[in-house]
Amino acid sequence: LILILPLRSLFAKENLSRMSEQQLNRYDRLINEPSNDWDIYYWATEAKPTPAEFENDVMAMLREFAKNKKKEQRLRQPDLEYLFEPPR
Repeated sequence: LILILPLRSLFAKENLSRMSEQQLNRYDRLINEPSNDWDIYYWATEAKPTPAEFENDVMAMLREFAKNKKKEQRLRQPDLEYLFEPPR
């Protein structure tokens, strides 16, 4: 869980405000339907293939985010203030 929660919450902070309603629905399904958070982590880091029912644009965004091309430190979850910020 140490790596999973910051990955998902930092992804959410960076992306939720610019997602379409359909993408938000796909993200909600992704984070709520798999029974194991480790599955999402393995799919995002490409350690395991993503099942067809979760292979979509949101999963592709999460995989790209997980690559951390900017080499940002991602060891802790963001503060929750971003949930109350107006959309950009």
